[in-house]
Amino acid sequence: MKNILLLLLLFLFTCTTLTQAQTIFDASREGNLAQIETLYLTNNNIINTTDSKGFTPLILAAYNNQPEVVAYLLKKKANVDAQDLSGNTALMGVCFKGNFEISKMLIDNKANVNLPNYNNATALIYASTFGHLDIATYLLQNDADKNIKDSRGNTALKHAEMQGNTDIITLLKASK
Repeated sequence: MKNILLLLLLFLFTCTTLTQAQTIFDASREGNLAQIETLYLTNNNIINTTDSKGFTPLILAAYNNQPEVVAYLLKKKANVDAQDLSGNTALMGVCFKGNFEISKMLIDNKANVNLPNYNNATALIYASTFGHLDIATYLLQNDADKNIKDSRGNTALKHAEMQGNTDIITLLKASK
């Protein structure tokens, strides 16, 4: 009887933890800061939980343009360089989407600007590919290496050239 009770308690704990994890992912996508704060109070490790794709609440909040949630998660010491199953970080997601405010928060909180994903692409390569001049400028001001090549041998400059992003081409050619 004692073993059955222990198994039941373990099952309930696991179900509660999984439900909380799913809830924090939804709240991060939707920008529900109040729900995230409540979940954090019950389990402060939840901010670095990953879903089945390796996404953390920070990656989801950054990608879905939720600056208040990003600020809260960073304040609570979420892993700024966590990588999903493709090796992408919150900073890479923002460089794809183009939210300068969030990219600045991540960089100012010591995101590794040169961390590559599993295709060896960096945040600067994403910003250059998708034409986000303000983000590319800030990355370079914070020591992004413009010479890193992705797995196809292309630098940020080559990606900017392939996409016709003339302002970024000028920026990259002028930077040291």
